[in-house]
Amino acid sequence: MKKRSIGLAAAGVLLLALTGCAAGGDAGGTGEGPKPLDELVVGFSQVGAESGWRTANTTDIQGAFEDAGIELKFSDAQQKQENQIKAIRSYIQQQVDVIAFSPVVESGWDAVLNEAKAAGIPVVLTDRAVDSADDSLYVSFLGSDFVEEGKKAGEWVVEEYADADDVKIVQLEGTTGAAPAIDRAEGFADVIGADDKFEIVASQTGDFTRAGGKQVTEALLKSNPDIDLIYAHNDDMGLGAIEAIEAAGLTPGEDIKIVTVDAVKDGMQALADGKINFIVECSPLLGEQLVEIVTQINDGETPEKRIVTEETTFTQEQAVEALPDRQY
Repeated sequence: MKKRSIGLAAAGVLLLALTGCAAGGDAGGTGEGPKPLDELVVGFSQVGAESGWRTANTTDIQGAFEDAGIELKFSDAQQKQENQIKAIRSYIQQQVDVIAFSPVVESGWDAVLNEAKAAGIPVVLTDRAVDSADDSLYVSFLGSDFVEEGKKAGEWVVEEYADADDVKIVQLEGTTGAAPAIDRAEGFADVIGADDKFEIVASQTGDFTRAGGKQVTEALLKSNPDIDLIYAHNDDMGLGAIEAIEAAGLTPGEDIKIVTVDAVKDGMQALADGKINFIVECSPLLGEQLVEIVTQINDGETPEKRIVTEETTFTQEQAVEALPDRQY
């Protein structure tokens, strides 16, 4: 009887030990506790360098990790999902401690994220979400509420055109399938859809680039010469639209009003100059918060699943006031 009791106790200790390993009390699951920050390695896959916002985002993240003394392996996907998947698989093979990435598009990530999960490497989403039924594939998502950004843009439009009878709108969409493009369109439509005087006469992707915004606007002005407003999913496309409007002999901000999202310096300058009428902020400065998430994971803590960045909106007067201290 005594031998049986000892055997059961030993089995219990073994089960507890196995349970502890499965739970993973530290970043690497080794049981050795947190690593020193200067021994951590984080793999980060960026969408690309398609806009001023994205460049500022990259610079801020790289600077934050350098300041923290954490090694950051960086890759630029050049706006191609296949490049990003390749980079993530490379990080898995290198056995980095954490993988962070800003998804080019929402869907098509389950396979590679399951590979990271099987390898025991935590994944953090930055800026953009993934469309997956399995939210265990990532530990945290840090970024803006894109639907809310679209709603803020729509609310300004509704107020600005309160006395109008008919408002024709052109929408410059972001990259097809990208979370901000989908959500900013949805939020905007939710607000203006309550009044049928607002009509989106054309909606086309400019791929978040200035060149794309200019090209699309040039074409849409020919087919829709009497538009009242352009809603651009980011500043760069709005800046491209300004070029196209001016080339057509019209005055941006007056003949055709413009609403954008981001609030990068070039966009804010255009707002201060009256060429853009309203900007909804989307902050690219996510570096410090991402470092904090990585540190929490290393310490064996569980970060919040959804972390929303705090942002505001800008009128012309507010842009003039904010520009001198603008970091990006």
